[in-house]
Parts: sequence; C-alpha cells; structure tokens
Amino acid sequence: MGHYYSEKPDVASEPEKVAVTVRGQDLSFISDRGVFSKGDLDYGTRVLLEAFEFPEEEGPIADIGCGWGPIGISLAKEAPGRTFVMVDINERAVNLARQNANQNQVDNVRIKESMLFSEIKDERYAAVLTNPPIRAGKQTVHQLFEEAYEQLKENGELWVVIQKKQGAPSAKKKLEELFGAGEVEVPIKDKGYFILRCKKH
Repeated sequence: MGHYYSEKPDVASEPEKVAVTVRGQDLSFISDRGVFSKGDLDYGTRVLLEAFEFPEEEGPIADIGCGWGPIGISLAKEAPGRTFVMVDINERAVNLARQNANQNQVDNVRIKESMLFSEIKDERYAAVLTNPPIRAGKQTVHQLFEEAYEQLKENGELWVVIQKKQGAPSAKKKLEELFGAGEVEVPIKDKGYFILRCKKH
C-alpha cells in the first residue's frame, strides 16, 4: 500500500470527483487513490481553511503538502491578487493539484513537486499553511516547522492543523521553541483538531 507521502504511489489510479463548499465558495476537484484524503475534504483541512485569516504582510502564501489542492486553490480563488505556491512530494498529488487549479480557473498558483521547501527556497512567504504528514513521522513534521520558520518573512504566519491524539501538544511545544512561547496561539479546537497560529518576529 503506497503512502500519500510517497513520491510515486504504487496503488492503481482511480480518479473521483469531489464537490467542496468552503469559505463561501463552491469548488469542484478530482482526487485519487494514493493521495491524502481521497474522495472528500479532510475534516482537519476544513477546520484550517475556515479558521485561516489572510496576513497583513504582503507576499506569497505557501501550501505545504498540498495533496489534490483544496487549501491553495480555494484561497487563491478568494484572493486573486496574491500568489500561492503549492508543493507536495507526491507526484500524483501535484498532477491533480494542477488539474484542479485549471478546473477551478485559478491561475495565481505555482505548483511544484518538492520535499517540503526544498524546491521553493528562493522566496520568503507571508504565510504558510499545512496539514502536516503525521504518518511520515515526527522528524519530518518538525523539519517542516523548522523550514517554515526559516522561509517566513518577518511578521509572517504559520498555520497548522493537528489532532490532539496525533501530537498537538508536542507540536505546540516545538513551535514555541522556534517562534517564542508568546507567538503561538490556538485560536480553534474542534473535535480534537487544534489550529496552531504562529507569528514570526
């Protein structure tokens, strides 16, 4: 069984249409096997999207681990004046995200195959959003946090969704080490999902 964080999923492709209403927008996507949350919008991703507030800071916004694209595409549709950079290590996810951007007539996105920030380090970001790949392991998740901190602009914000049972308290502790204890807040807890909002100074 291929993991959604594999570069090339080894499960057979089985595309499926997904209708999503989020942040007041009706959008249409295609998902597939071997990609995170096939067939529906993951509840944690929905909580993250509904909680997110656009930063005052100008600049691009990054969606790390974009999957088939619901975060970056829905926000890009809402804010056509912003540039969104969407990445995933999963080749199938990247192809789906590109297809879904076209399908939803979103052209202010750049979508790349990348291990976290490895292919997009040439920019500083006003915000980074992620539903981190918990199953890839704690080391990978913490690496994501560290790279996000490095790539954020001054006053930029990192938004993370993580379940309590999947390590929200330890994630919060790691983020407080990076950003400072006073710069990490939990604006929303919903059905065991924590939204962590971190500001870089």
